[in-house]
Amino acid sequence: MSTNPASEHPFKRVANELRTEILRGDLAPGDKIASENQLAERFGVTRATVRKGIALLRMEGLITSHQGKGAFVRERPHVNMRQTGSIYRARRATGEANYNAEAKAQGQVAKQVIREVVETAAPEKVADRFGIAAGAPVIVRRLLFTVDGAPMQLVDTYYEPSLAAGTPLAQPKLIKGGANGFIENPDGPIGRRIVQFIEDLDIRMPYPHEVELLDIPSGVPVAKVTRTAYDSAGDVLEVQDSVIPCDRHTFRYVIDV
Repeated sequence: MSTNPASEHPFKRVANELRTEILRGDLAPGDKIASENQLAERFGVTRATVRKGIALLRMEGLITSHQGKGAFVRERPHVNMRQTGSIYRARRATGEANYNAEAKAQGQVAKQVIREVVETAAPEKVADRFGIAAGAPVIVRRLLFTVDGAPMQLVDTYYEPSLAAGTPLAQPKLIKGGANGFIENPDGPIGRRIVQFIEDLDIRMPYPHEVELLDIPSGVPVAKVTRTAYDSAGDVLEVQDSVIPCDRHTFRYVIDV
């Protein structure tokens, strides 16, 4: 709250009080916010002022409103992505895709939905990581990741045709154990072990199609994570671009030095 509440605009005072209650946990995810009439009486303001305060909290992604039902504290599935080699190998040992296994370890259910699997021209940044010319053909798997039914990530994973053509990586279906499990399977057609990931992280505001597909509230940025996977020879096996809303993930990197 402001150190001088009397100087606040009335709608900001409404928003600040409710925000404090949400962040403090007095109002839990899924709880219904008091009605406009109740809030107007509580704060001694008009219903129009209450609506402006609610709109501010909606823009911040703290609440959602449903026509005829009122406003509710937004429920947000949250995944803690812990990036260490030992955790990656532990998740791989489950036989599940790494993201699914990580979510399951946190008591959640993750699923992937295939948007498309096609051959396309390599974007410049992807081509640079593969060491090929921009526009050269690559195979891309475009997936939507969900947790407990809520959209969490848009994930585009690129492969060179010399690696992926004629394999499940190039087919529009989910791969049991995930793409990395298929690549590393010693009895499979590729059989190459991933020994290093390098991730580049950019923070930006989402594009309109990302807002729609990921149900991103106004004012919430996304993390654009570009992850490059290398084998023991230093060759790039895949390049993955993920668009991740910043209000539903925590990234933790452990760096041994």
